[in-house]
Amino acid sequence: MSKTMSEADRRRRRRRRRIQVITIYMAIAVGLAWFFESQATTTVIFVRHAEKMAEPSDDPGLSEAGLQRAAELARQLVDADVVAGVDAIYSTSYRRTEETARPVADALSLPITSYDASNTATIMDEIVKKHKGKIILVVGHSNTIPALIGNMGASKKVPEIKEDEYDNIYIVSIPWFGKTKTIRLRYGMPYVPAE
Repeated sequence: MSKTMSEADRRRRRRRRRIQVITIYMAIAVGLAWFFESQATTTVIFVRHAEKMAEPSDDPGLSEAGLQRAAELARQLVDADVVAGVDAIYSTSYRRTEETARPVADALSLPITSYDASNTATIMDEIVKKHKGKIILVVGHSNTIPALIGNMGASKKVPEIKEDEYDNIYIVSIPWFGKTKTIRLRYGMPYVPAE
């Protein structure tokens, strides 16, 4: 009788050990999954505001061409990620940048968060920390976008954006390990330099 009791005790101990080992392996797997998810690649998409009207000179809205370009931007970015799309949208507080971001924000039901373009050194650190592993759209100006990209550890060789050049999309990929990469694409009506 004591032999069967000890056999039953051994089975219970083996069962407990198996459950403990399975629990430990599951905890490790969940921990690793969480770690790698939190360390995912962050993608920041930079665009300059679309074409603006001439008046009012202090804070113009978008021209008809600008509204068309903003609609094209939304068409391009709504399905940027086949799973979720753009996760956050940042814009300066000027009409032209907000109107450029608005079609994307409306299509994805996202708020537009304002940022201070004069503080390019710290704004990108804050945005990337807050949205690590996400896709972020940043709408800026011809004189701020190169500085914003450069302050992220991306290419410091972003070419000057001309006053009448509106068709650039810069995609900056920030992996959790490795080198930050910058890609420049074009959208909408192409820029033709004045001769």
